[in-house]
Amino acid sequence: MPAHCYDYAVIRVVPRVEREEFINAGVILSCQERDFLAALVELPEARLRALDGAADVAAVRRHLESIPVICAGGAAAGAIGQLTRRERFHWLVAPRSTLIQTSAVHTGCCVDLQQTLERLLTVLVRGS
Repeated sequence: MPAHCYDYAVIRVVPRVEREEFINAGVILSCQERDFLAALVELPEARLRALDGAADVAAVRRHLESIPVICAGGAAAGAIGQLTRRERFHWLVAPRSTLIQTSAVHTGCCVDLQQTLERLLTVLVRGS
């Protein structure tokens, strides 16, 4: 099986933007060659509460859960869901100063994109 190059970004929760502290809460992976765009999210609630005991966990969870919907596209994702996969990826990783941010975009190569997405979540979010 041939390897495919991909781009990915880590999804970060920044509960208090002015403090510039964050926790990793997911990964977005895009492969233009395979027309692939997907995200996995997992909110480490204890780490979030450690940074901000007053954080609105339900609101954070809602924001995070919208990311895989946007990746999937279609009507459920609203106007952004009508963009191409590549355009949605660029929209998701555009710099923002909000509660949900992403890391810089990184590149890699792999054979199995879904397996790589899951491995990145394990390493970068779960810390395993």
